[in-house]
Amino acid sequence: MSGRLGTTALKILMPVFNDWESLAATLQHLDETFAERDLVASVLVVDDGSSAPIPVGLFERKFEALERVEVLHLRRNLGHQRAIAIGLTFLYTETEGEAVVVMDADGQDCPEHVPELLRKFREEGGRKIVFAARTRRSESVLFRICYHSYRGLHRLLTGVSVRVGNFSILPFSSLTSLSVVSELWNHYSAAIFRSRLPYVTIPAPRGRRTVGDSRMNFLNLLVHGLSALSVYGEVIGVRLLVVAIILLIVDVGLLMTVLSLQYFGAVSLPRRLLFVGGILFFLLFEVIVVSGVLMFSMLSSRANLTFVPLRDYKYFVRDTEELFRRSAEPGSAAGQLHDH
Repeated sequence: MSGRLGTTALKILMPVFNDWESLAATLQHLDETFAERDLVASVLVVDDGSSAPIPVGLFERKFEALERVEVLHLRRNLGHQRAIAIGLTFLYTETEGEAVVVMDADGQDCPEHVPELLRKFREEGGRKIVFAARTRRSESVLFRICYHSYRGLHRLLTGVSVRVGNFSILPFSSLTSLSVVSELWNHYSAAIFRSRLPYVTIPAPRGRRTVGDSRMNFLNLLVHGLSALSVYGEVIGVRLLVVAIILLIVDVGLLMTVLSLQYFGAVSLPRRLLFVGGILFFLLFEVIVVSGVLMFSMLSSRANLTFVPLRDYKYFVRDTEELFRRSAEPGSAAGQLHDH
């Protein structure tokens, strides 16, 4: 490994798309937070195909606790989750370290919470991924209603409760597994849950953007939510198939009961009710057929070669750019992960 980001034990990964001013403010805040706690880190910024160049002079500030800040430029815009997948794989193949913090660059993942993630990470012996579980959100009421509705739907379809985003710290050793998890291409946290890597959570309220308004709207939330659900495609397909079969059995049972009662003259029901029952029978039967075909299609696709981050990430990397490097000082703690 070339060790591009130095020997710093802690790496911080931040995906960015055009939001350079927010990134600059977050890096300054992060540097101040780390300096107060005698922590050091290297930062990898994943430029997700930004159309706006890095403003001249925006990153001329010297950092105290950040050892190095490097930008990984992608060839095209891929989206937040895929930028994280490429960034993690790049760190795995090009650097060495003890842990990686994944966080947003707009300030909504508060730098003050990174030391708390580190503390829990050490309590778990550095062997588990630690997620920041959202206890409070700062978006509009409508956005929060949509978000909680999505959480309920996600729990219903997958059996997994959603309370975490990207903000987390993971041991470098876990990248050995994640770098070959195809689901990482669609959704970071869902890929971790599906791969059954050990994890814990700590409560952490979501902050506010450092510059401008939040760019997460209803459409972005919908795409993000569907990406997470796609990781559980097989589970969702099986659940829908089972529910459809149960409803079909119930419908057939009710129809047989009604027809028997009518035949023996025990009760007289309107024909419209029988017609509705018949239509429901054919609809459920079609759902079962479609669900079964989709399920066999998904299961058979397991034999196909899909996206593998470790193998394919390099096709999307354009180049790297160093924004800052702090000269090593005698007695530097760059190779240690600690907190006083």
